[in-house]
Amino acid sequence: MSIEPTPPYFKRHIFFCLNERKNNEACCAQQDAQAAFDHCKARVKALGLAGPGEVRVNKAGCLDRCSGGPVAVVYPEAVWYTYVDQSDIDEIVESHLKNGQVVERLLTPAHLGR
Repeated sequence: MSIEPTPPYFKRHIFFCLNERKNNEACCAQQDAQAAFDHCKARVKALGLAGPGEVRVNKAGCLDRCSGGPVAVVYPEAVWYTYVDQSDIDEIVESHLKNGQVVERLLTPAHLGR
């Protein structure tokens, strides 16, 4: 008996690291990641991209890419982004989440970890 794959519940997920570290260690929370998450969630909803079969905007704890922060990752493509401001988030939403086009200039360098 074979199991037929079902379509994914969401086409894409974007996870924003909102982790806050003690002792002033570098972390995404220090770089206003919560505001970026809030802006992305509002943009996705305003563009009608939210919900089943579309896009889900999620909070995440530490994604272990602190030196590249603030970071977000889009699945299922596993594309990592470093962003600076709301216009970067708008570009990620429009280009990647809506149209499936990776925003090359915002890619987190592969070697950056914690």
